[in-house]
Amino acid sequence: MPAPPQGPGAAPPFAAPPTEGGRTRLWLGLGAGALAVLICCGGGGAAVLGLAVSNAQAIGEQGRAVTNDYYQALVAREWSKAYDTLCDDIRRREPRREFERRVSTEPQISGYRVGEVDLTTLTVPVDVTLAGGRREAQTVTLAADQQTGGVEVCGVS
Repeated sequence: MPAPPQGPGAAPPFAAPPTEGGRTRLWLGLGAGALAVLICCGGGGAAVLGLAVSNAQAIGEQGRAVTNDYYQALVAREWSKAYDTLCDDIRRREPRREFERRVSTEPQISGYRVGEVDLTTLTVPVDVTLAGGRREAQTVTLAADQQTGGVEVCGVS
């Protein structure tokens, strides 16, 4: 038996989609979504870049400071202070008394100039002036202290 015909005012089973402005709304929505993604990713990328730059600057400043402390102690003949700037590996290989005995017999340093830290190799060039006016270039190797997070002198060549 066929279904009875629809009467006046009968609604179709679903509403028809709007036909005007459909593409405009689509492109506006896609544009707004792309802008939101760009802002989120761009902001996150800028934050990561900012952290990397500030970390590199902090390592450079710490490296120059600990190198300066080391040489300042050597100029002042404060061997114990110089020893305190050394990394754990050096301290295990050379006890404090041996270090103090060794550096006290080496040529006296009368002046120095600390260069910029090379962040890829963690080294610092130092121009050293010895007693008597002789000059030499030295390179300080740095290492990160696992306990404090600071930087320490881990070799001089």
